[in-house]
Amino acid sequence: MADIREVTEQFAVAPQLLPEDFAEAAARGYTHIVNNRPDGEAPDQLNSAEAEAAAKAVGLTYVHAPFAGQPTAAAVKAAMQSKGKTLAYCRSGTRSVTAWAYAEASDGGSAEYIVDAAENAGYNLRPLVGLLRQLGAK
Repeated sequence: MADIREVTEQFAVAPQLLPEDFAEAAARGYTHIVNNRPDGEAPDQLNSAEAEAAAKAVGLTYVHAPFAGQPTAAAVKAAMQSKGKTLAYCRSGTRSVTAWAYAEASDGGSAEYIVDAAENAGYNLRPLVGLLRQLGAK
């Protein structure tokens, strides 16, 4: 089972999902999957088509919004598009929680709240406080 880490009641992140993890995610109430991992990043990962099939087989919606480095606009949008519980994943969960942080800040969330929520899930986004404040000011 994947190491699913709840960031908020509606958003969680995880490292790479395996085929059986999609059914577990659905059983835990998630309705939407965001894959932030580029295809071919590692030889043992599911590619996007396989991940989408696994998600849809258990009734989950799915979006592939890959990036390396800073989140793309598509990744940020994907982090905020679902109305239900969202589980986003990448290699370690860090990219996915960063995309969520950018989305949350752009939607007016306070940098301190965002950093604390990420930290409670095991991710250190403290170095991004200044950037998150700037995103919130726009």
